Amino acid sequence: MEIIENVSQWLNDHPVTSSIFKYLIWAVFIFLGIAFLRRLLRRKLPDTSVRYKSQKAVEFFGYVLLVIVTISFFTGSIKDFALAIGLLTAGITITLQELILSIAGSFYIFLVGVYKPGDRIEINNIKGDVIDIDSIYTTMMEIGEWVTSDNYSGRIVKLSNAFVFKGPVYNYSKDFPFVWDEFNLPIRYGSDLELAKKIVVQIASETLSEFVANSKSRWNQVVDKYYIENALVDPTLAISLTDNWVQFNLRYIVDYKKRRFTKHILNERIGQEIQKTEGKVKLASATFEIVDIPTIQVKGE
Repeated sequence: MEIIENVSQWLNDHPVTSSIFKYLIWAVFIFLGIAFLRRLLRRKLPDTSVRYKSQKAVEFFGYVLLVIVTISFFTGSIKDFALAIGLLTAGITITLQELILSIAGSFYIFLVGVYKPGDRIEINNIKGDVIDIDSIYTTMMEIGEWVTSDNYSGRIVKLSNAFVFKGPVYNYSKDFPFVWDEFNLPIRYGSDLELAKKIVVQIASETLSEFVANSKSRWNQVVDKYYIENALVDPTLAISLTDNWVQFNLRYIVDYKKRRFTKHILNERIGQEIQKTEGKVKLASATFEIVDIPTIQVKGE
C-alpha cells in the first residue's frame, strides 16, 4: 500500500508525466481492443467479404477513438478538437505530406468506391487484382509484365493510396465487368469467303452467347448511370483486303477474367471447322512469290 501511495503522490507532483502515463495506458488498451476484436471476428465470421469489412471497420473506429483520446489528453478539453487538429495538420503537412495524402486516399477509396478488394484495376501503370486496402497502402496481385495476357506474375505489389489523386484509375470490374477483345484471322485468297464468314460468326455466337446476354443488362445499367451512348455487345466481323490475304477481324465482348481462355476456345473451334471444309477455306501465311527471274548474260573477254 505504501508503494502505491508513493507512486500516486509522485504522479500528483508531476502532472505532465501523469498525463502521459495515463495516455499510454489508454493507447495500449485501445490497440489491444482492436487486436482482440479483429481476432474474434476472424474466428466467428465465415463469409470472407463480411469478415474483411468488419475487421477494417474495427480498425478504423479504433484509430478514430485513439485520435479523440490523444486530443483530449493533450489539450485538456475535447472542445479544442478542431483547433488541435488544425495546429497538428499545419505542423506536419510538409514532413508527412505523402503519408497524409495516402490516408486521405484511403478515405476517398472507401467513401467514393473507387475500387474494393476483388476488383481488377490498373493504377500508376501497374495492373492487378486488389487483395487488400489499408489506411496507407493498396495491395495487388500483379498481372502481366513478363507473363502474356491477363495471368498473374506472382508478385504482390504494395502501392500508396495517394496515387488515386495523381492519375487515372482503370477499373475492369466495378460497374461493367466485361471488356471488348478481338483477334485477326488471315484467310487465303481464293477461299470460299461466305463459308468462312458463316463459320466465324456461328462459332462466335455459340461461344459468346452467355457473355452477350449477361453484358446487355449490365450495359443498360451503365447507360442509366452515366452519360454514355448505347453500345453493340454482339460479336461483329469486319473484313479487309491486304497484300497477302483477306483479313477477318472478330470483335466481341467477354468477361474480364476469361479473356485469354475465351480467345483460345474461339481459335481452336474456328481452326477445327476450317479443317472440315476440305480446302474450301484455307488459312493464309506470309509468303513471297517470285514472278520472274531476269536473264543475266556474262560476256568473256
